[in-house]
This record gives sequence, structure tokens and C-alpha cells, in this order.
Amino acid sequence: MAKRNRRVGSIKIELVNKSREAALAAVQIFNNPNIGFKSESYVVLMIIAWTYLLHAYFKKENIEYRYYDQNGKRKNFHKTKHGAHKHWELERCLNDKSSPIDRDTVNNLRFLIGLRHEIEHQMTTRIDDILSARFQACCLNYNKYIKQCFGEQYGIEKHLSFSLQFSTISTDQKSLLEEHKDLPANIQGYIRDFDAALTDEEFSSSHYAYRILFVPKTTNRKGQADRVIEFVRSDSPLADAVNKEYAVIKETEKKKYLPKQVVELIQAEGFKRFSMHDHTQLWKKNDAKNPALAFGVLVAGKHWHWYERWVEEVRKHCQANRGNYV
Repeated sequence: MAKRNRRVGSIKIELVNKSREAALAAVQIFNNPNIGFKSESYVVLMIIAWTYLLHAYFKKENIEYRYYDQNGKRKNFHKTKHGAHKHWELERCLNDKSSPIDRDTVNNLRFLIGLRHEIEHQMTTRIDDILSARFQACCLNYNKYIKQCFGEQYGIEKHLSFSLQFSTISTDQKSLLEEHKDLPANIQGYIRDFDAALTDEEFSSSHYAYRILFVPKTTNRKGQADRVIEFVRSDSPLADAVNKEYAVIKETEKKKYLPKQVVELIQAEGFKRFSMHDHTQLWKKNDAKNPALAFGVLVAGKHWHWYERWVEEVRKHCQANRGNYV
């Protein structure tokens, strides 16, 4: 037993160290001015870092994180054609009830996973600026959890510092998505759809996207303006005044539909045989009221309302099963 515990401990430590290496490499590449493939490299490496971190956590907690089929008391583990065990990917790790990761951090990671799916199939133009707030949140979240799960000594903040800039930070207040007109349509659409599916509280969380407003700092006394960046509490009078003066993104309330409205909308599109019963069966089959899926929201603790994202799912279902509803 002691020998097995030593082996498990050794695997856990190796996973943690590999996880830290991947995270550090991701940030160092992103901060390297000579590399143009920043965001793409960052996303891939941080997903690896988080995957290894959760594997190490499951190993520590004696949670099986390999795929297998249960045959009585025997476990038949899934293997690659070369005989290696198939371990859980990051999304499967996050879905497991034993995962220690909070909701907003999960949202941030799900965004990166979906982004990776978009960028791995075609070349992208530079997307660094538009996604930097989410990348920053991912770094801070990672540092928090590696220390929380394995100890302060594994923190990576001592290895990193703020990146110095040769270009000035623009003071023009522009819509970020409109500013990046060369952003690929699939990336732009993915960002909008993902954000639209979040509640206002989830979207505003610093664990989902760490947003900082830079304001030129002036002083009439020497020694007071020696920091490029100064942080103020978000609930301070200064932060409140800055938010009111410089806010550039105005959140709009996402459109909501009652179940009856969803059915009527779909029927008006030609699927006249689609009924309330069909709708109920569909959302139950897909567990669509699971808050993690962000298909809708319970209003005032009484009535469930569906977002446009769910309406689109219903539409796809009806189109795929046209013979049943036309």
C-alpha cells in the first residue's frame, strides 16, 4: 500500500509540474512580441494546463478519470490503438460532480474550449486584443486553483510580471467587436453567441473576463507616479465615477420567451404540428433547464423563460424532423 501511495503521489506531482509548465509557456508565448500566433497557442496550452491540473486533483482525491465500461465489478478501460489509457478531456473533467471549479471559472474555460474548436479548423487573424480580458481571467483563475488544490508553493505569480508595451494604449472608446472588422465571421459569431447565453451576473464576473480600464495617472509630486498600473477597489467612489464616465459596453437584456411563445413562433415558421407536448418532451430529453446550459432562466422564482439560444435549438430539431411537424 505504501509503495502504491508513493507511486500515486509521484504521478500527481508530475501532473502538477507539467500543468505549471504549460501555463507558464502559454503566458510567455502570449507576452512575446516576436510571436504572431499568440491567442491560438495560449488557448491550446492553457487547456492542457487545466486538464493536467484537474487530473492531478482527481488523482489526489482517488477519483477515476479514465474512460471505462463497467462489466459487473470489473472495469474495462478504454485504450488507444497503441494501448494507452484514454483520460478525460477538460470538458469531461468540468462536467464531473467532483470537480472543484466554480461556475464563473467554468464559463471562462468553456469559452476557451469552444474557441479552440473554432480556430483549429481554419486560420485566424489576430484576435489577441478582443480576447485578452478572458485570457487574463483564465491566468488568475489557474493561479488560484493550483494553490488552492496543491499549496501556495505551486503558485506561478512569482514567475510572471506585467508586460511592457512599445505602443500606447488608445484612449478612443470603440466597440470592441466593431473595431476588429477583420475578425473571422465564425469567431465573431461564436463570441456573440457565447456571451448572449450568459446571465448578466455571469458575464460581469471577473472570473469569466478580467476587465481593466486604464486611465493616465498624473501627479504634481515626485515619486507618486512610479507605477504604470494602479488598482482601485471596484466599490470605491473613484471606480464608480470611472465606470459612469468611461463605460463603453452597455448590456442589453436578453430576449426571453414563455414556452407558449416558443411553440407559437415555431408553428408560425411552418411546423404547425409542433405542440406544447412536443416542446416539453424536447427540453426534458435535453435537460435544457439545467442552469449550466444557459438555455433559459427562472424569473421571479416562478416562471421559466427561454432564451433565443433555446429557440434556435428547437428550430434545428424541427428542421431535422420536418416530417413529424409539417
